[in-house]
Amino acid sequence: MTDGNQQTLSGVGVDEQDTLDLDTLESHLWEAADILRGSIDAADYKNYIFGLLFLKRINDRFDEETEEIAEEYDLDEETVRNERDLHEEFWVPERARWSHITSQTDNIGEALDKALIAVEDENDVIADRVLSTVDYNDKDRLSDATLDELVTHFDKHRYRNADLEDPDIFGRAYEYLIRQFADDAGKKGGEFYTPREVVQLLVECVDPEPGNRVYDPCCGSGGMLIYSAEHIRDEGGDMDDVSLYGQEKNLNTWAIGQMNVLLHELQDAKIAKGDTITEPKFVTEHGELEVFDRVVANPPWNQKKWNKEWVQENEPYNRFPYGLPPKNRGDWSWIQLMLASLSENGKAGIVMDNGILFRSRSEKKIRKPILEADLIEAVIALPGNLFYNTSSPGCILIMNKDKPEEREGKVQFIYAEDQTLRESGVQVFEELSNQNQMTQEGVEYLAETHLTGREEDHHSRLVDMEEIEENDWNLNVPRYVDTTEPEVPIDVSEKLRELDKLAEERRKTDEELQQYMEELEYR
Repeated sequence: MTDGNQQTLSGVGVDEQDTLDLDTLESHLWEAADILRGSIDAADYKNYIFGLLFLKRINDRFDEETEEIAEEYDLDEETVRNERDLHEEFWVPERARWSHITSQTDNIGEALDKALIAVEDENDVIADRVLSTVDYNDKDRLSDATLDELVTHFDKHRYRNADLEDPDIFGRAYEYLIRQFADDAGKKGGEFYTPREVVQLLVECVDPEPGNRVYDPCCGSGGMLIYSAEHIRDEGGDMDDVSLYGQEKNLNTWAIGQMNVLLHELQDAKIAKGDTITEPKFVTEHGELEVFDRVVANPPWNQKKWNKEWVQENEPYNRFPYGLPPKNRGDWSWIQLMLASLSENGKAGIVMDNGILFRSRSEKKIRKPILEADLIEAVIALPGNLFYNTSSPGCILIMNKDKPEEREGKVQFIYAEDQTLRESGVQVFEELSNQNQMTQEGVEYLAETHLTGREEDHHSRLVDMEEIEENDWNLNVPRYVDTTEPEVPIDVSEKLRELDKLAEERRKTDEELQQYMEELEYR
C-alpha cells in the first residue's frame, strides 16, 4: 500500500481534492461492500466496514485538528500531533494512525485489530469494545489481499470536515450505508434499521424540545436518538442542547449505534449495552429507574422468550404494574417499560405490531387499565410493507403522561394505510420495487395531523373513551375511522338505456337464429 499522506486521486493530490457531495460519498462507501462480497455474509458487512470507516474518519479529523491547532498557536505540526493535551476531540496513537495502517503489507488484520483497540484505550468517549467487536485478523474470512484492497479503497478520499459538502453529510451517508446493508441483509436488516421516514414521523409526533432527556431502550443503530437531536436543530435549537440515552442488547448493533452518534458529533450521547428488561443501565445512585422527557423506540415485535420468568422473580423497579403479557409475546412488556421510564410530563412514541391494538386475553387486561389511566394519546395505522423484517403494516403508539386538556379522555386515531388520502389528496407512500416508502409529504401531513388534533373523514378522529369502552377496549383503527371504499354512484337512466340496448341486441340475435333454423329445415 502507498503511504496515506502521498495518495493521489485521479492525478489530484488528496489535499487538493474536490469537496465530496452526498452522492459521491454514498457511492464510494457502498463500493467498499463490493470488495467484501464472497468473503463474508452480507449481513456481516456492516461489522467490518463501519469499524474501518470510523478509523479513517477520526484519523482525518485528527490531522485536520492538528493543522488547525498548529496554525492558531503558531506551533510545529509534529509537536501538535504528538501532544495529547492539545487535542479536544479524538486522540489517535501512533499504531492507529492511517499512515501506519497503509504501510502494512502483511498481517493487515492484526494491525487493524491493534489500531482499533488502541483508539478505544486512549479515548474515554469511546465505550469499551465499540471498535473491537469484530476480528479483522480472521484470515479464513479476510485475506491480506482483501484487506489491502479495502484499506486502499478508503484511502481514495479524505473525510475531514473541510472535505465534506456539509458537516452532517457524513452522518447521512452513514445512514445510507445502514439502509443499504438492511436491503442487502434482507430480513436480518430489521434488527438494526428502522426506515428513516418512520423514525422521522415518530420523532416529529413526540416533538422533543431543547433541554429534553431522550431515551431509546432498544436503540439499534441510534437513528431515533440522532433524529431527535436533528429535530431540535431544525426547529432552530442546538443539537448539543439535548441529552441522549440508549441501550442495545446486540453487541455488534450496539457498536454501530455508538459509532453512529459519534460520527454525528454527538459525543455526549450515552449508549449502553445489555438487555434492557433484565439489565436496565440507566438507574440513579439511589437504585431508582431514571426517567426521561421523551422515549422513542422500535422494540422487537412479538418477541418470544422476553424473560417473563425473570421479571416474575426478580423485577426491582415496578416497571410492569398493569400485568405481564404472554411469555412468547413481549410487546406490552416493552410498552410498560417505556411508560415507567417517562417523567411526569413525558411523551413516548413506539413503533409496534398492530396486534397490540386488538389482541384479547392477557394483553387486553393490560391495555384496558392503561387506557383508563388516559395514557394513550394517539394510534397511527401505518402502511404495509415498510419494514425490512416484516410485510405487516405496524402502527405508532403515542403515549403521554400529561395530555393537553382538550385531549383528556380521548384517543386520536389516524389511518395512514391508504396510498393517497381521499379528502386532502396527500400521497402517504409510494410503491418501490421491493417495499413501500413513506413520502416526505406524507410524513409531514401525518405529524401535523397528530400535533394539531386535525380530524378528517376517512383519515383521523378524536374518539371519546366511552366509545372505546363500548368497543371492548379494542384500538384497531378501522373501528373508529371509516376506511371503506366509497360506492360508485349508479346512474339509473343510463342503466335503463343499457338494458334497452341489450334487449334490442337480443331481439336481433333471436331473429337471426330463427332464420338459420328455418334455412336448416328447408334443406
